[in-house]
Amino acid sequence: MAWKWRFLLLLGPLLLGPGLARRCGPLPLVLNTWPFQNATEAAWETLVAGGSALDAVESGCAACEREQCDNTVGFGGSPDESGETTLDAMIMDGTTMNVGAVGALRRIKNAIGVARKVLEHTAHTLLVGDSATKFAKSMGFISEDLSTNASRALHADWLAQNCQPNYWRNVIPDASKYCGPYKPPSILKQDRSTYRETGNNYGHDTIGMVVIHKMGYTAAGTSTNGLKFKIPGRVGDSPIPGAGAYAEDAVGAAAATGNGDIMMRFLPSYQAVEYMRGGEDPAVACQKVVSRIRKYFPNFFGAVICANVTGSYGIPRRDCRFGSRPQ
Repeated sequence: MAWKWRFLLLLGPLLLGPGLARRCGPLPLVLNTWPFQNATEAAWETLVAGGSALDAVESGCAACEREQCDNTVGFGGSPDESGETTLDAMIMDGTTMNVGAVGALRRIKNAIGVARKVLEHTAHTLLVGDSATKFAKSMGFISEDLSTNASRALHADWLAQNCQPNYWRNVIPDASKYCGPYKPPSILKQDRSTYRETGNNYGHDTIGMVVIHKMGYTAAGTSTNGLKFKIPGRVGDSPIPGAGAYAEDAVGAAAATGNGDIMMRFLPSYQAVEYMRGGEDPAVACQKVVSRIRKYFPNFFGAVICANVTGSYGIPRRDCRFGSRPQ
């Protein structure tokens, strides 16, 4: 029987509204955040060629890394405070529940590929920083500078604007006016207020990808270069299982994009899969996850994509694009 193919992209920016998008149909299914069509097609072509759901996620995310999707995935984007680009990625096999991930990966372009090697060749889940780079080199990956002229210029402009915006608080000098280095005051009045977002939501365009194989096998993954001008060493939600993405063959899969510092506190991908396990439609599951986050952080910027093993999917927003044609 000929497959019918489906891929779905979410159109950015991700502004959370009351609308739910629902679709259902035949498997297989490739679903990802943001209008990264080449990544979606790369994943689909992998499936058509006989690859697994895990292979499809890797190839789709790797395509975004090569193309530097929206300058928020791959090399040459989102420099940290020191001007360096580092990468986070994760891949999860919903059949075995095995996960491989890397955080704050330095000098290696193919972060999702390294994550796959962590999954396949170690008993660990997450490797970070210089040690993740050392592991990658032992697996045959090439060490190279991830900075570009564009990322260097971006960092220089940020320095010229007194390091605004940044992610420091309760420090001296005043981080809202000056560059660091920063230190805590000797006597610090505890800030017990709710986290205040900077208002600069640009740069959260992680690729999150969900694949449901024609046989019902699931996989999910993420890849990102994180927040622009983040404090060096910061790792967001993308490489955290259950936060950035989650998959389980008995239910389905989900992936997230948005403000990772907030999202990882709620494990939204895991929670979405659990809602679906309880019988919720994927669109309702996604919306419930986002609503829970917004209860505590009303200005939260992000979204979750959800799909179950019957081929139904949902997103907590209005805009999507869908295609179907015989192979």
